[in-house]
Amino acid sequence: MHDSQNDSQVNDSQVDGGELMVLPLVVRIERATPPERADALEAAAMAVLSLLDDPGEWAAELAAWQSTGKIRKVVRRARGAEWRRAVALPGRTIEHRTAEVRVHPPVPLDDWPRDLARLQVSGTELTDTRDLPPAEEPILWANPGLAMSAGKAMAQAGHAAQLAWWASDRSERDAWRAAGLPVSVRTAAPADFEAKVAAGLPVVRDAGFTEIEPGSCTFVAEAPWLYGRVRR
Repeated sequence: MHDSQNDSQVNDSQVDGGELMVLPLVVRIERATPPERADALEAAAMAVLSLLDDPGEWAAELAAWQSTGKIRKVVRRARGAEWRRAVALPGRTIEHRTAEVRVHPPVPLDDWPRDLARLQVSGTELTDTRDLPPAEEPILWANPGLAMSAGKAMAQAGHAAQLAWWASDRSERDAWRAAGLPVSVRTAAPADFEAKVAAGLPVVRDAGFTEIEPGSCTFVAEAPWLYGRVRR
């Protein structure tokens, strides 16, 4: 699974013992027209933000997911009929340049809807074939020292966006919403990444379930209003 747990604001000792839940994300990857990697990562982050900002009829599921103190996300891929079945389930689709990502309401870890559970998880690989457009804040900076599949990185970008949302106050969220809840995903230079980790910005530390070592810093969320928001 492409999942992780944030421990920059919540750690295991604070978990209340509630049922472990997960946020399902599905990326559309058609053989002939796969999305650009950066577009898919940004779409995943925007999908998470959309649900956090306006959970709609899924407010109870969202509250139950966040109440566990963990923000696990799993990214699966779909094409053709698989995608059409995913779209038929409750959820919300974010279209962002070349990417389509659908976010579904949180579900218990061991009780996925059948049409989502059958989708592939591992081996989701994407590349960037075009120059990236100018970045919009917040910028979600990927750790240049870690190799992550596209699915793993999508989940991590979603975590970074969620931490940035939590670290923003009401007026900052209002301004972000008015701008359309944009995010940009970029890979940092090695020295720059370490400096951002030390700057009190929201940092995602992976739980180590897949691909990378536990405690690895995968992403940092940067915007002018986020500096110094997270205690080190």
